[in-house]
Amino acid sequence: MTGRIHSFESFGTVDGPGIRFVTFMQGCPLRCQYCHNPDTWLSGGQEYTAEEVASRILRYRNYFGETGGATVSGGEPLLQIEFVTELFRLLKAQGVHTCVDTSGITFRANDPECVKKHETLLEYADLFLLDIKHIDEAAHKTLTKQSNANTLAFAKFLSDHGKKIWIRHVLVPTLTDDDEALKRLKAFIDTLKTVEKVEVLPYHTMGEVKYEKLGYDYPLKGVAPPTKERVENAKKILTGK
Repeated sequence: MTGRIHSFESFGTVDGPGIRFVTFMQGCPLRCQYCHNPDTWLSGGQEYTAEEVASRILRYRNYFGETGGATVSGGEPLLQIEFVTELFRLLKAQGVHTCVDTSGITFRANDPECVKKHETLLEYADLFLLDIKHIDEAAHKTLTKQSNANTLAFAKFLSDHGKKIWIRHVLVPTLTDDDEALKRLKAFIDTLKTVEKVEVLPYHTMGEVKYEKLGYDYPLKGVAPPTKERVENAKKILTGK
């Protein structure tokens, strides 16, 4: 079983609980206007076997210990769901906490084969960081070029299967910080039974230089990060705190 890997990070601190070894998978079907990893969109990366990646992760076990673990991110890691499942199977056999950072965009609730693959993944995944980019479908399409239907269905799927979820929402001025949309997102989150945390991630411009290097036009040129007040406002709406 092989997968295409964009890169590794051996000391991640924002990708799940504790210190994480993060594997960034290559490829993504979304084209988020604020994406800071456009180099993961298309083909490329390096091919590794699941055993090779597991071995690399386990070398850092003394660093992440019992409170941390391994996270797969991207790109969209579940484009390569069979690889992620096999990697997690190997890691769980060694007692490693496993986490997926995903948009849920590849989940198709009306496709039995797709559902079965995701059910198999759930056997080995401890936590899902689920990025809900926008609750409004039209706005989601404008933002990402894709519907949010699969993402919302995946959230319900995880909740119904009792899997722990951390919801993530990137806050972008004029795009994802509308109070009414945030309230609708909160109402949706409240229908889920297994959400442990809701995180508001302020938009930043660090991806702009990558677009320039790739020869892409940066779609949010001139858009500043949200103010502290708008970030706190979003946190209050989404978490009640």
